Amino acid sequence: MNTKEAGNGRESQGPLTITMAGLALTGLVVVLFTAPLAELLGDSRYALEGALHGVSAALFMVTATIGLFQGYRLLTGAIPSTAQLEFGSVVNAFLAFLTILFGNRIYIFYRAQEGPRTYFLENFPEIHKIFFEFKEFSALFTLPLAVAAAFLFLAYRGELLKSRSLRGLAAILLALTFFYFLVAFGLGAAITKLRAV
Repeated sequence: MNTKEAGNGRESQGPLTITMAGLALTGLVVVLFTAPLAELLGDSRYALEGALHGVSAALFMVTATIGLFQGYRLLTGAIPSTAQLEFGSVVNAFLAFLTILFGNRIYIFYRAQEGPRTYFLENFPEIHKIFFEFKEFSALFTLPLAVAAAFLFLAYRGELLKSRSLRGLAAILLALTFFYFLVAFGLGAAITKLRAV
């Protein structure tokens, strides 16, 4: 790989980023102006926090899945430049942070006296212990894993593709980020179906 190829990969990232941001903004504007806000959020007192958590989790699902695929490509040596991974890994880490931030905000309501926790402890204590507590702690693993992967891509740009061990470590971090997120996402969806906040 020569520096010209790496530079070209980095330069082509700008228009793609602008295009993606434009599409996301257009979608947001269309949704906000065509759907009643109350219908989008629901009737819960904590609807806004739930919506923010759900949107960040849905976006994180997309970036974590892409990260898993890119990790596989890293292992097989199919990636000619890390430029395409740097931006994506930072976005992945940021979405992990937002998902956890909004999830912790909802956790306050979950543990409130009239919240789902009280209902589960009185009726189905195993759901609280296994589903929610396990989900909550496994979700927290996604942030350090995603940050570590982003750090590898940014700090070892030139060395990453040359080193099999660095490529393997980055791929493992991306795969574990996806795994822990998938567990938390699935359990969170199940809990919401059983008793919403």
